[in-house]
Amino acid sequence: MSAEATNPATPGPITPAAQRRRGRPRIDLRRLGRAALLGPSARDRLPDAIGHVAEAHRASYPDADLDPLRRAYVLAESSHRGQMRKSGEPYITHPLAVTLILAELGAETTTLTASLLHDTVEDTEVTLDQVREEFGEEVRYLVDGVTKLEKVDYGAAAEPETFRKMLVATGSDVRVMSIKLADRLHNMRTLGVMRPEKQERIAKVTKDVLIPLAERLGVQALKTELEDLVFAILRPDEYAHTRELIVKNASRTDDPLAEISEEVRGVLREAGLQAEVLIRPRHFVSVHRVSRKRGELRGADFGRLLVLVNEDADCYGVLGELHTCLTPVVSEFKDFIAVPKFNLYQSLHTAVARPDGQVAEVLIRTHQMHKVAEAGVIALGNPYASPAEEQTDGDGPRPADGERADPTRPGWLSRLLDWQEAAPDPDTFWSTLREDLAQDREITVFRPDGGTLGLPAGASCVDAAYAQYGEDAHACIGARVNGRLARLSTVLSDGDTVQLLMGQDPTSEPSREWLEHAHTPVARIAITRWLAAHPASATQSEEPAATRRRAADGPAARPAAADVVVDRPGATVRLAGCCTPVPPDAITGFSVRGGVVTVHRVECAAVGRMKSAERAEVEVRWGDSSECRVTLFAESFGRPHLLADLTEAIALEGVAIVSATVEPPSQQRVRHTYTLELPDAAHLPALMRAMRNVPGVFDVSRAQHQSTP
Repeated sequence: MSAEATNPATPGPITPAAQRRRGRPRIDLRRLGRAALLGPSARDRLPDAIGHVAEAHRASYPDADLDPLRRAYVLAESSHRGQMRKSGEPYITHPLAVTLILAELGAETTTLTASLLHDTVEDTEVTLDQVREEFGEEVRYLVDGVTKLEKVDYGAAAEPETFRKMLVATGSDVRVMSIKLADRLHNMRTLGVMRPEKQERIAKVTKDVLIPLAERLGVQALKTELEDLVFAILRPDEYAHTRELIVKNASRTDDPLAEISEEVRGVLREAGLQAEVLIRPRHFVSVHRVSRKRGELRGADFGRLLVLVNEDADCYGVLGELHTCLTPVVSEFKDFIAVPKFNLYQSLHTAVARPDGQVAEVLIRTHQMHKVAEAGVIALGNPYASPAEEQTDGDGPRPADGERADPTRPGWLSRLLDWQEAAPDPDTFWSTLREDLAQDREITVFRPDGGTLGLPAGASCVDAAYAQYGEDAHACIGARVNGRLARLSTVLSDGDTVQLLMGQDPTSEPSREWLEHAHTPVARIAITRWLAAHPASATQSEEPAATRRRAADGPAARPAAADVVVDRPGATVRLAGCCTPVPPDAITGFSVRGGVVTVHRVECAAVGRMKSAERAEVEVRWGDSSECRVTLFAESFGRPHLLADLTEAIALEGVAIVSATVEPPSQQRVRHTYTLELPDAAHLPALMRAMRNVPGVFDVSRAQHQSTP
């Protein structure tokens, strides 16, 4: 069976979330199980067993039609009758508990109906066709989405392939994952009767896959409790230490957070701002993180203040009052209202300090923002219904304009769905999924046309290229980041503007070096697949590109056409290689050993050194000939056939190549060194312009070596 049982003698960890629930009556799952077995006393009467579900549901949807819930419960109870959980409760208590979790988070009726039925197709004789006939296509789709694949059919691949199936279904309806998260939360709450090794295995999958998915869907209420449950299983010693810290803090006679909250209430009251100020205890994992960051904890570190207001503008009003009347910690301020997180989260974050050094973190948000912060996409009701359809489901939560980002296909989910299609086998999918979900922050970069790309933090220009162009990104030859030329390995920051430079050559190909800079699965899989399909090209691209191509007759001993007139009869003249002067450059000469006169450009750095060494300066000037020899450096992004294209561009300008050297590529950048013989020195600017126009070349410059001649 899909759900695990609990051992009543082995209570789960006490979390702050559990403490917050103490205000309402405790639900006795055994009593619900007995009520389920007894069944309803009348056909149309709401069964007692789902009374808590109905009560929680109507808190969000007062006018909701509860008949689908009644019918779903009756089918689930009759189908699961006789099945027991390992702890001894009737199995129906599991779907009831999962549905209650979702109802308390504000899920709409269709989600709750599917939740009650989520194990029927997997564990009973109920079929998907029956579900469709009784409850419609939407419910059938949700139930199918969370139904596991059979191990008898898939063997060891059953778990990864089940998650692949579930994620694909989530791509069309995010409510599939909402049900799965609630299902996993109840199973984690009741994991005590399982063998330790099985507890650990389930906890690891929860940590690597389910918790990151809860974060991405913005369901913080489920995420934080799952984190604490996993923490207790995988790191019991640290969990026990953290629990001791929380218990010790709870026993203190003073409460700094309570004192600061009263001060905040007074400030807001005097300002005429209507606000609710609450103390939110940190959950266990949060306390553990803070203790590792700050060392010894103080009273205000065990919780945060939450200020709830009615309007967006009031959030900023509260912020202004707090920063005016209390001492703000400026480094702690973050505005997630103006720039919401990718998972719909909106809030203002700040912190205020007391004279005794106690610092209280403060969250400021509207009531609607708080619903979304706690329940994420679940708080949005049916994200696929039109406003008119939503109205028929009661007065449930409807985010204001600007808060309702499209939850049906967030950027991270689109990327995940794209690369999972290319994952060649279940093991690759499973390992890549965990790696992808481990990237727990997302950035937004802008295209020059005003569009945006959502990428995980740490993504490079390579990742941006594949996110924008798919496999056409094989032809990418470089990028501009915020207007500046950048390597493809450049790591992007939130808010950067990225212009990707694409080559015109249809045979352009990626390099194995790109894998070192590819952060996203879609980029890594595309590059790996291309390299596997083109082993010969991949091998060739890895060979040193530094090939020396010299003219058959070799370089001349001196530029025969570049006449320099020297006021020393019979002196041997040599053009300095450090600055490669050509007409009409301003030049000067120096006498060196052997009676040789070296000629430099006046602005050459070597001129200053020669003068400092008191070398004899010699007057030189250009003769009547306009022919010259020059050394040029061409900086480019690596791509196939670039050397041939550059050589062709030089030849078309009527310039002879004396020698050419291509250095090994470094981070996709290649440096070409050409010694060229020009028939006319005045043609040099046009030649350099023609070389810069070759796709992939981003700079051409004269040689400026710093060595002394």
